[in-house]
Amino acid sequence: MTAFAGASLTATYTTAQLNGSESYACPQIGQRYDSLDKTYRFVQYNSGAGAIAAVAGNMVGFYAPGGVSTGVTNVVTSDVSDTIGVGAGMLMAVIANGDYGWIQTKGVATITPALVSGADGNALTLSSTTDGTLKVCAAVTDAECAVAIDASAKIIFLKCAD
Repeated sequence: MTAFAGASLTATYTTAQLNGSESYACPQIGQRYDSLDKTYRFVQYNSGAGAIAAVAGNMVGFYAPGGVSTGVTNVVTSDVSDTIGVGAGMLMAVIANGDYGWIQTKGVATITPALVSGADGNALTLSSTTDGTLKVCAAVTDAECAVAIDASAKIIFLKCAD
């Protein structure tokens, strides 16, 4: 696990920045940042077939075109039709399609959209019907990625796959 000082969690980066003359100052894809009781991961955003724009505070899943996983874990999307229902984390900034930024994967967070379903203490999974949000785990096959701390205030505890 990599830890470094000065991570700008709301900054976004283009491919040119990551591969060009500014690459020395950019995080690397898949890099993790630990900040006390929270963990973040540097990923690429893909808007998916539905062209779903990134929204800070929205949830993302691992990108799986048409719901078929390619095993890629450093590309994420809010387009639930292009995931396999596994929550990757919460967006820290608005990231343009194809660009790079941070997601929070562990720790207390406040998501932007309301939960599709769930109450305080419920295990949560990526919603299969509403882009960028969570719902209560209702089946043993649901991949738990968070727990509702205060569902009405949208406060959750993230525990996404690393």
